[in-house]
Amino acid sequence: MELIRIGDKLVSPRKITETVERILALRQKGLSQQEVADKLQIDRTFISRLESVGEVRKGKTVAIIGFPIENKEEIYQVAAQEGVDFIFLLSEKERWAFAQERTGVELLDIVMDMAAQIRQMDSIILIGSDKRIRVMQAFLGREVIPIQIGPSPITKDVRMDPEQLRETLRMIK
Repeated sequence: MELIRIGDKLVSPRKITETVERILALRQKGLSQQEVADKLQIDRTFISRLESVGEVRKGKTVAIIGFPIENKEEIYQVAAQEGVDFIFLLSEKERWAFAQERTGVELLDIVMDMAAQIRQMDSIILIGSDKRIRVMQAFLGREVIPIQIGPSPITKDVRMDPEQLRETLRMIK
């Protein structure tokens, strides 16, 4: 075990690392700072300061779901540049392949997993037809930011204005 002498104290870097990892694991499981502090018998303010030191980003989490998008690579780039956390964009061909290449059970599992991820986001941007947006709003059970690209049914890819998306993202962040 490696020890470091600081004045008249011996400090174990490994013990510090293990404690930090345990704190983060418990916080990730949903325990409050106070619950973790009580469990590990440490000061709650230490946990707060630790999280502040390690914080990479503050602000709203955002998801974007859209189809059928003609210029999806361009839209993806804008979303990535603006720090979007979850991006799911499909062309019309990809949308059909996504549904047809899976069994009903596989498709349901994927959709449910995605819904669970998306529901954790602060803001959800839906890009699609009027009908798809209404269905997704009902399915997600929360406010979403709709960007309608046409009336339903949309049967071919639609070009979306990347600057419209950029402006929307900057407004909600």
